[in-house]
Order: sequence, then C-alpha cells, then structure tokens
Amino acid sequence: MKKTSILIIEDNDDIRESTTEILELANYQVFHADNGKTGVELAIKHLPDIILCDIMMPELDGYGVLFMLGKTPETSAIPFIFLTAKAERVDMRKGMEMGADDYLTKPFDDVELLNAIESRLQKKEKQEAFYNKSLEKIDNLVNRGDGLAELQKLVADRKIRTIKKKQIIFYEGDSPNGLYLLLSGKVKTYKISNDDRELLTSLYGPDEYIGVNALLSNDIYHETAEAVEDSSICMLPKEMVDQLVNHYPEVGKAFIKIIANNLKEKEDQLLQLAYHSVRKRMSQVLLRLAGNDPENAVLRISRDDLASMAGMATETVSRTLSDFKTEGLIEKKGSQIIILNAKKLVNMKN
Repeated sequence: MKKTSILIIEDNDDIRESTTEILELANYQVFHADNGKTGVELAIKHLPDIILCDIMMPELDGYGVLFMLGKTPETSAIPFIFLTAKAERVDMRKGMEMGADDYLTKPFDDVELLNAIESRLQKKEKQEAFYNKSLEKIDNLVNRGDGLAELQKLVADRKIRTIKKKQIIFYEGDSPNGLYLLLSGKVKTYKISNDDRELLTSLYGPDEYIGVNALLSNDIYHETAEAVEDSSICMLPKEMVDQLVNHYPEVGKAFIKIIANNLKEKEDQLLQLAYHSVRKRMSQVLLRLAGNDPENAVLRISRDDLASMAGMATETVSRTLSDFKTEGLIEKKGSQIIILNAKKLVNMKN
C-alpha cells in the first residue's frame, strides 16, 4: 500500500529535521526543501498528498509557493498548511484568501502536527465525496455518457475553496483562468456605475456555474463576483474546460444553454426595474433569495445587498420591509428575514 506523502518546505534546519522525524515515525513518506523555489520543484515532481510550508523563507516565500502551485493543475488541489511564527490575523487572512487550508503556529508539538495533517486529509476525502454528491444534481447539464464522465473527473480532481462573506472571487476587468462551480452558499455579480452605485447583474446558488460567458467568449470579466454568504467553490481551469467543450459537443450545448438563461434573466431584471413597483421588485428579490422552498425560509442579507438587487435606495428597502412585516409577510430578527407568507409575495400586485 502506498504511503501518504508529505512535503515540508522550511528554511529552519532544526524545525525541518524534527518535523521530518515525527512524520516518518508516524509512517508518512517525507520530502523536504529548505527554500520555496526548491519546494515548488519537489511538489511538481512528487505530487505529495499534503504540503507543510513556512511563510518567511529565502528564494521564494510561502505566499509565492502557494501562488505558483495554484497555477499548476496537478498541484493546485493538494492540501496546503502554513507553518508560521507570525500569528497576526492579517497574515492568516491573506493566506486563507489565497487558498491555504490551515495554519500551524510555531512552536507546535507532535500531537498538534499530526492532528492537523489527519484532519486535513480526512477533510479532503469528505470534499471528494461532496463533489460526487453535488454532481448528481447537475446531471441535467450533460447527457449521461462520456461528456458527463469527463466532467465528473474534472470536478472531482479540483480543490474546494472556502469563500467568506463579502470576499471577492474575481474583479471586473480580470481575465478568466477558469470556470467556477458554486457548491454551497450564494454569490452575486455586480457592476459599479459612474456614480459609484452597485448594480446587481446576477445571483448564483449551489450547483451553478459562474463566469461561463467570459470563459467561452475568451473575454475579460465584465462584472465583479462577491460572496453574499460563506460559500464553497471549486475552479475548473480554462485549458481543461476548453478541452472538454471541444471534445464533447453536449457539454458545449449545456454551457450555451446557461448563457441563454443568463441573458433571459437579465432581460427579466430590466423589465422589472422598468415596470414593477418597489413592492413587487422587493417581493421578487426575497423569493429569489429563498430558492425553491420559500415558505419560512430564513434569509441573511444586508440592506445594501437588497438595495442592489432590487435597484432601489437602502432607505426604500427599509420602508418596504417594514411594510411587509406589518402585513405579516415577513418577520425580521436582527439581520435575518423570515418569509411567513410566500404565497402573497408570489401574487404581489404591481
């Protein structure tokens, strides 16, 4: 049986050697490097099951290592744990936003080390199972056959990223590196007007693809994508998606259908902004956020986001929600909105 392999990238000789000894005693196969540049080379050569990496190093620091490995499809999905003596929140946040999976603050003992590794490996197994479960829900995208099998393989090999609320996934003007599949949570896309107002263009839920238009048209993003709530996504590299679309016409047709639906959704949104009252627009936004089961749905969203989605001022949002509460359509508890009468919201008159 093949041993689980671990790559240690650490410039401190004592820490590197002691960590190697602990892991070898725990029956892991260990590779090690004393700088970031060598570490990247070893990662690409050996494709370890997990990587432990210091932040402050010569040649290439830990952030650079994470960035370089993230650009290579074969290494981008490998669980990555930072080893750092710097426990400041700003450093931890930067690493997590770049795609790191965990942190170990030096000095750490053998129990902390082994627990972190086992936890991360177990999470990877659960994530792969989660991919398979998620893919069952998108069978409608591709007919069962070679196309779906290749799509499953492509997604199953990718790494899940946890995106915090209000974290940006990509900015307007960026060039797409791949296609995003939202596994859980909600993501919005928006544009900024000349007077600095935020204009919502789309809202995405689980099992939906983000960035299809820009990727297939080989264009830049014309909107910014931001998490509305804590979410999990995976990114399918552009080269792999292009190859899949070129080899399997049914996959390309499925993505074209997504683009067509997006265009129809935007047309409907423009009609609502032009002809619907603020009450009707707000009811449509609440129902859209609630998804397929709106009755007693609990929504966690800011007034600013609601204003952007409904195309109205924040003050108007507050007044409209207060009216809905008085009429028994919703209940408000802090930042939460609970839908009490979805039927009346559906049948809201203009």
